[in-house]
Amino acid sequence: MELYLRLLRLIQPHWWRLLIAMAAMLGVSGITALMAFLVKPVLDDIFFDKRLNMLYLLPPLIIGLYVAKGAFSVIHNYLMNYVGGLIIRDMRTNLYRNLQLQPLSFFDQISTGVLMSRITYDVNLLQNSVSTVVTNLIRDIFTILGLVGVIFYREWRLALIAMVVFPLAVVPIIKFGLRLRQISSRRQVSMSNINTILQETLIGNRIVKAFGREDYEVKRFSLENQRYFLLYMKQVMARALSSPVMEILGGIGMAAIIWYGGYNVIKGYSTPGTFFSFLTALLMLYAPIKSLSNINNSVQEGLAAASRVFDILDLTPTIRNRPDAITLPIISRELVFDQVSFAYEDRPVLQNISLEVHRGEMVALVGPSGAGKTTLVNLVPRFYEVTGGSISIDGHDLRDVTLESLRAQIGMVTQQTILFNNTVRHNIAYGRLDSTETEIIRAAQAANAWDFIQALPQGLDTLIGEQGIMLSGGERQRLAIARALLKDPPILILDEATSSLDSEAERAVQQALDNLIQDRTTLVIAHRLSTIRQADRIVVLHDGQVAEVGRHEELLQRNGLYRKLYNLQFREAPDRDRDTEPEASYRPLAQSS
Repeated sequence: MELYLRLLRLIQPHWWRLLIAMAAMLGVSGITALMAFLVKPVLDDIFFDKRLNMLYLLPPLIIGLYVAKGAFSVIHNYLMNYVGGLIIRDMRTNLYRNLQLQPLSFFDQISTGVLMSRITYDVNLLQNSVSTVVTNLIRDIFTILGLVGVIFYREWRLALIAMVVFPLAVVPIIKFGLRLRQISSRRQVSMSNINTILQETLIGNRIVKAFGREDYEVKRFSLENQRYFLLYMKQVMARALSSPVMEILGGIGMAAIIWYGGYNVIKGYSTPGTFFSFLTALLMLYAPIKSLSNINNSVQEGLAAASRVFDILDLTPTIRNRPDAITLPIISRELVFDQVSFAYEDRPVLQNISLEVHRGEMVALVGPSGAGKTTLVNLVPRFYEVTGGSISIDGHDLRDVTLESLRAQIGMVTQQTILFNNTVRHNIAYGRLDSTETEIIRAAQAANAWDFIQALPQGLDTLIGEQGIMLSGGERQRLAIARALLKDPPILILDEATSSLDSEAERAVQQALDNLIQDRTTLVIAHRLSTIRQADRIVVLHDGQVAEVGRHEELLQRNGLYRKLYNLQFREAPDRDRDTEPEASYRPLAQSS
């Protein structure tokens, strides 16, 4: 009932369209009932009494009624479908908006395929349900009321017989409807699983091929597809059974009515016109009652979808602006981590991190895998919320400022470059959508990307494919740097931005990064220690805690964890690191500081 009421509340803003459509529905229903009512004068006055004036009057009247009914039907169908379409449009937009507002922790727990299924498959089911219900339900109810009035007016005794039989048809409608709702809910889960498999294997197609798992993935998909097919056939069977059961019950009632009505006509207790007017209304009554059965089936499928959609719509973002949040001024002094702790659910990741990063300073974060480096920098733009302590900029706790003003000051370049299936221009301008072409070109030049962009078939307007598949790794990374340069943020986060590149690509990207970090407060996560030897400070993390802090030379002399990591790295790849160590380092800030 709560779902019904919630769907009805969605219709409320469109009341004036509904009012017009309802008037049109009344016209359709009234004319339908009038058609059954006219059967008596047509038979008795024309065919039995042979009244010529009625012959000239009734046929044109019937034509006019059908024209009016058609006009009313068009008006009501258009307006009701329009309202249904608006509701679903707004629901899909709100669903997508609410997903965008969720923190990263939400997306860590639910697969992309499931979320795609909610927005596409579930919402489509709900659209079919709303359109069917909104379009047909009220019309059919009005039609039933009008026709019931006719049959009671014509033959109240026969009408009572009909009223005993027809309610029996409601029982299978309810039972089949509940069964359909259960099956539909399971179908939606199965479709989510299919979408998840599709999303994973299409994006990870190279890995599938590299490990020769094509047959394995086809089998996995086929099993889920078969499961969906079996649920679909159960749904088909439930739908197929509902109509014959209703027809059998209706046939029993019709046979009883014909026998009793025919007996009354033969005995002279009633006229043929009266009986056939009654019978016509009764036959016409069957169609809207059967339609209600189909509506109920659609409603049950829609309710199962609505439940899943509302689950997402009802989510409250765990990271959001406080009511009294202020706009964060541009950083002028420092970024401070004060006893910061963080845990994924019950698993501690960071413990009591205290660190002060001054404006224009470059601080590098290093440590073994799983030490908490990426988690720490993800707390700065509040992708996750600290579970202990605080982070502040110029004395403002990040939780007391708006997310928009905070994230406007932060730029990120990560190892996993995220690009969109659009043009080079769009991907660079994503950093600032109102940028001019001159600004885009200037950012591309500063990122050492302009030369390869000019060599592309359509230059800035070249489509780069999903995740920039048409570009090399170094080219993708330089586009990401150009995007960050165009945004021109005072705080910059570099998360292993060059670790996956070869030496040649790394040099080009490194030069672009040198341009990017000038005059910015920079946090650098580095896998290759040789790239951060000129950092103002290096923070060594271990098991979620600060193990050491100092410059490159100081940390080497202490013979602590940093020295162990450094020696281990050079033992594993001495040639590469020694070749790149003198030049592949962040120099500009070190010189300016």
